[in-house]
Amino acid sequence: MALQRLTTLRALMASQPTALSAYIVPTADPHSSEYIADIDARRSWLTGFTGSAGTAVVTNDKALVWTDGRYYTQFEKEVDLNLWTLMKQSLPDTPSIEKWLSSNLAAGSVVGYDPHIMSREEKTPLQLALKKSKIQLLAISKNLVDLARVELKNPPPERPHNDIMYLPINYTGKTAGKKIEELREKMTEKRASALIITALDEIAYTLNLRGSDIPYNPVFFSYLVITPAKVKLFWHDGKIPETILKSMEEEGVQIEGLPYDRVVPILENMAKELSESGDGEHDIWLSSEASEAIHRAAGGEDVLQKPLTLMSEVSPVALMKLVKNDVEMEGFRQCHIRDGTAVVRFFKWLHDEVASGSNVTELEADAKLLKFRQDEKDFMGPSFETIPGAGENGAIIHYSPSKDGPQRIIRGTDMFLLDSGGQYRDGTTDITRTRHMGQPSAEQISAFTRVLKGQISLGTALFPKGVKGNVLDTLARKSLWDVGLDYAHGTGHGVGHFLNVHEGPSGISWRPYPHDPGLKPGQILSNEPGYYKVGEYGIRHEDLVEIIDVNKNSSHPKASNLLGNYDGRGVLGFSTLTMVPHHKQCINLELLDDFELSYLNGYHARVLNILGPILKQRGLLEDYKWLAQECQPMKRQ
Repeated sequence: MALQRLTTLRALMASQPTALSAYIVPTADPHSSEYIADIDARRSWLTGFTGSAGTAVVTNDKALVWTDGRYYTQFEKEVDLNLWTLMKQSLPDTPSIEKWLSSNLAAGSVVGYDPHIMSREEKTPLQLALKKSKIQLLAISKNLVDLARVELKNPPPERPHNDIMYLPINYTGKTAGKKIEELREKMTEKRASALIITALDEIAYTLNLRGSDIPYNPVFFSYLVITPAKVKLFWHDGKIPETILKSMEEEGVQIEGLPYDRVVPILENMAKELSESGDGEHDIWLSSEASEAIHRAAGGEDVLQKPLTLMSEVSPVALMKLVKNDVEMEGFRQCHIRDGTAVVRFFKWLHDEVASGSNVTELEADAKLLKFRQDEKDFMGPSFETIPGAGENGAIIHYSPSKDGPQRIIRGTDMFLLDSGGQYRDGTTDITRTRHMGQPSAEQISAFTRVLKGQISLGTALFPKGVKGNVLDTLARKSLWDVGLDYAHGTGHGVGHFLNVHEGPSGISWRPYPHDPGLKPGQILSNEPGYYKVGEYGIRHEDLVEIIDVNKNSSHPKASNLLGNYDGRGVLGFSTLTMVPHHKQCINLELLDDFELSYLNGYHARVLNILGPILKQRGLLEDYKWLAQECQPMKRQ
């Protein structure tokens, strides 16, 4: 089927009115979502590679996929390597897509793309680079992968439009009316006639609504247009449920519902109406991550002689939701206590099962963890597909066990990496803990400890307010770098409030986040260094942390040493939200300095002091005993 799919796509490329020399298939949907619904999983269908990031390029005689270091091992396991070539984009000698196309296509060639799923931010530099090589980038309105699926009698599924739910103010801390009022104030400052919001999590945040159209992401397919007088929601068939309309009215918002698939012609009509009103000089504000199709429609580029001016930049909603309010922040703290309770119960159960000789598969472990989380208040589901990597599977950074075929049993000789998270009404969690099911080797203990040193170094760092996240990345890697080791992923990502577990525009990585506005109090980030020995084991330690103001009297472990505040800029630090102990058996105390050992003992004491009474109160005495043992202070011999 892999060859048949490629052959069908190439036939469609050749049959276009202007024959295509290459066609680009990104991992994308019309909203620049990181995680996508089945209807948008075109690259996965075409290549067989199921990783969440990557772009395929198909020419007449070549088929390539660009992806990053998280997925190299997964790609080689899933894809027919006789047909597809892996382009390791994390490596410095791997050419970018535009450089490869410029070098491998002849002048006069035409490269096709779908304007509905490529952002203008991505399209503009690609177009400029190809133009220098006299190669044309051509928008193809009907997606060729979708057409290939129809030809092969395997059409894409319908776009989901599940029920939407209202999230009350006791969870959100701010009404939708207040958020829209603040956005309109920013529109006035920018002299914008309309604000177009295309990112699904931004729409959910603005309206205090949630959905389930994309697995693990509580969002719903929609577009939102805000003008000085109206709020227009493009959703499903345009009929918004009465209960939602009533909730919106109570929050001070009157919404007009419009059909989702009519957004382009309605935006074009809005552009025409604006061009005919006043002096015709109107600015439209939208995110640079909005699709090329939405940019063209918003400016009226296909219907007006003189298109409207577009202010294409980072979305104001992205910056607004980046900093959590007091209610959201307290929700994060509370849901991490409940989530920690579930994860502690799980690890106690797993160790007991493996030690007793029971055959527990990775999928069974995943299911059991879900049951423990379901015992907790306000749990709504996992925040992403759980990664339960036993032994060699832990080295696959975004591993997912197959539901078909033989199941991997978690053995007493395995290092077990568990990366999981929960969606709660009051927040989102994302935690990784690595534990050995028996006796770790000296090599594993050394690697485990060095990853932990990196996490502690980052988690206890002090830094000036406004510093961008990529500045901090080296702190998490230094202990690994000292011995020639590293990991092929970023160190931290933003997290939404009962929204997407990966949230921009800030993060911590060796690559700068292009729209990072600088770190501020009230942001939530992950802290997750790792190490992976392909074919043997993987190690990752992940906490979620909140950014806090720090002064000499703060409870931060380095606060008492402060001599200044960066000449008035202000001092920031992290406070760890995650409440699960590390596996002491895997730690080499000789590699920890006194500060690191003191910090770790203090963290474990905090976990026990917070979770212990909860376990006792619920009568979970065996779980309490296990946690108390895991949290006992460590001492040097």
